[in-house]
Amino acid sequence: MKHLLSIEKLTRPEIDLILKKAISLKAEKGSHPQLPLAGQIWAMIFAKSSTRTRVSFEVGIRQLGGQVLFLNANDIQLGRGEPISDTARVMGRMTHGAVIRTFAQRDVEDFARYSNRPTINALTDDEHPCQILADILTIQEKLGSIQNRVVVFIGDGACNVPVSWIFAAAKMDFEIRIASPKAYQPSAEIIRRSGARVLCTENVKEAADGADVLYTDVWVSMGKEAEAAERLRLLSNYQINASVVKAAKPHCLVMHCLPAYRGKEIDAQTFEAHAEVIFDQAENRLHAQKGILSWIVS
Repeated sequence: MKHLLSIEKLTRPEIDLILKKAISLKAEKGSHPQLPLAGQIWAMIFAKSSTRTRVSFEVGIRQLGGQVLFLNANDIQLGRGEPISDTARVMGRMTHGAVIRTFAQRDVEDFARYSNRPTINALTDDEHPCQILADILTIQEKLGSIQNRVVVFIGDGACNVPVSWIFAAAKMDFEIRIASPKAYQPSAEIIRRSGARVLCTENVKEAADGADVLYTDVWVSMGKEAEAAERLRLLSNYQINASVVKAAKPHCLVMHCLPAYRGKEIDAQTFEAHAEVIFDQAENRLHAQKGILSWIVS
């Protein structure tokens, strides 16, 4: 049985196969001659709010022939303290798979273990694997192979998105640079465990020099609202703007996993100048999710 719990646990051949399936499914434009989820009901259990992840998975499951049961964690007994293991053992008897967006990575892993059903990590505090697979799909559509490219993440380099980028860099053989204040750089343990080519720096221009991709995310992630004032203070100089883009390669892609807070992690002019890529990236969430679903049930 397959699960998608993290980029770290995927192999390079698995990533390549997911992307290959995503490309094929995208070309079919939602009219698929084969429906791998026909007759299946998938649960979506979300403890964190979502736009792109929820819509892309709901649409993707339906387009692949399945049905969706969306459950906010507060609408079921998880919100009242039921152990994830008990929820999983019940859901596993009634559904064919689960897509989970929550805080603790352990919850997703425990669900996979106790449900005995295919389980997809739709975001935890540790990783955001579905986002990075869609991002790689976007980069390879526009630049060709990501191998030996330079991807630069600017902002909070210790959160789930850059951590998944670090593991992806090791799997796909490209360089990842993290431009963050010391307090928000990834841990030495993550870097050691990944085996990736990683440069961490407090200097944004140094990181952006010769970059193929400039990437950012919100400064205040869900669950970090109490730290907002300190984060805004420390990250105020870690913005993608025209001067940062100028330091990168002429063909450089500017990417943002959204939602975007213009004037913070990216300025409004730069966002709009690169909006086509950013919204192609958002659309590719749908195609990547379908690639994941098709792979996981194959």
